Amino acid sequence: MSDAQKAESLLQRGLKLSHLRLMAQLGETGHLGLSAGRLGITQPAASRLLAEVEQITQATMHSRTGRGIALTELGQVLARRAQRVMMEMGDAAREMAEVAGGGAGVVRIGAVTAPALDMVLPALRTARLSQPKVRAEVSVAASDILCGQLLDGRLDFALGRIPKEMETADLSIVFLGTEPIELVVRRGHRLAGRAGVPAAELMEFDWVMPAEGSPLAAAVQERLAVLSLGPPRQHLATSSFLLTLALVQQTNAIAPVARAVARQFANAPDAPYTVVDCPLGIDVAPFGMITRTGADLTPAAQMLVDLMLSQHRALRSAAP
Repeated sequence: MSDAQKAESLLQRGLKLSHLRLMAQLGETGHLGLSAGRLGITQPAASRLLAEVEQITQATMHSRTGRGIALTELGQVLARRAQRVMMEMGDAAREMAEVAGGGAGVVRIGAVTAPALDMVLPALRTARLSQPKVRAEVSVAASDILCGQLLDGRLDFALGRIPKEMETADLSIVFLGTEPIELVVRRGHRLAGRAGVPAAELMEFDWVMPAEGSPLAAAVQERLAVLSLGPPRQHLATSSFLLTLALVQQTNAIAPVARAVARQFANAPDAPYTVVDCPLGIDVAPFGMITRTGADLTPAAQMLVDLMLSQHRALRSAAP
């Protein structure tokens, strides 16, 4: 029996959108009452829907636990597919609204810091003139958070990396390149403005690092080990970019940041930060354009993706 015939069989046996909505919520909450509340129905009504699902599928979808319910393996399969259906329905509504609104639409973008500055901002500046009815919501966060938001349907696409523990057939990535890293200090730092700073001298200062296990922290530690410099002296680890900049400005700490970030915050003559002239050859693992596998982007989202990729290719071809 083909996949289409299997789907048709479930529909013929009475599977409805209300059943899928409940299963999608159960997959997220693991609680019948909470799922019922989110759907605006009573808990007995939710129990009847769940019983109907089990009758239609002829399979046990759940088991009772002290804190609610636990979906069986088959229940998890249906819940995951139901969540995909609900995402597609939401995207369909948005796309219809875009078409009815003459190209208007909201695009939900996720990005780690460097691509947010290097790719998202330039694309939004261009789109603001060519597609004034398109509005963007941008989430800047670590890749694991972005991938979670993407799987939950809260983002259309993301620029980042898929962490190994989150590798799944539900996410696809088109790799775009690595992130070169620069070292940033405050303008009055002892290393500021000097040519050819010895690498060993960097180890005399504290470093502000991202959390242990992050791609940037891993890249820095691996490169320093290759150069026989050992781990950096570190008193603070933070994923907050603002806290990193504040600490660099107020202390003698060194912060490894993506080159795109360094260009934005350290290139201006009056900027409070500057790049240390000590290229260590640190590159973070490749990032890319991440989407939900098999999902069709709305026209507005596809337009921004195409624009970002086009601008990115142009910058790479122009680079020396």
